[in-house]
Amino acid sequence: MNAPAKDDEVYQQFLAAPEYKVAEIIQGKLITHPRRASPHARVASLLGGELHPFSRGGTAPGGWIILDEPELHLAQDILVPDLAGWRRERMPEMPRVAAFELAPDWICEVLSPSTAAMDRVDKLPIYGRHEVTHAWLIDPLAQTLEILRLTQSRWLLVGTHHGAAKVRAEPFDALELDSSVLWAG
Repeated sequence: MNAPAKDDEVYQQFLAAPEYKVAEIIQGKLITHPRRASPHARVASLLGGELHPFSRGGTAPGGWIILDEPELHLAQDILVPDLAGWRRERMPEMPRVAAFELAPDWICEVLSPSTAAMDRVDKLPIYGRHEVTHAWLIDPLAQTLEILRLTQSRWLLVGTHHGAAKVRAEPFDALELDSSVLWAG
């Protein structure tokens, strides 16, 4: 598949979307939704802080570039996960770009009532087609963390954690994550 054509009507609508909205192109359709609500934003920010040791270059555990809300141009789809990470062996240095064409190795979607179905049903298969090998789905209201691994082109549920659990979640299982940190108000 090719990237959306610059003169494509849907792509032009994507470019014209208001900055206060998250715009994505999923299966040829423009989807817009509001920026993260406070519980959603808080969980994503706290998780990014917990994963910080993985994005420090050269120190253990290191080896990752982790970003908040990167814009991913994956063939004809444009997706904006809440967090995404690339192993440094695949992306040694972060390019100076507005959007990434190299699929990440890990994504995290923080579910909200308005986006949960889209994240699960529409976006996960696209991530799988582009060989994103790990996905986390976090529901801040239900206080759950689902860990998925791409295996033979299918998503395998590796684990589900609820509430205040101590978790070693791949691909970041070198450190124990105290999930109660994510639910802190």
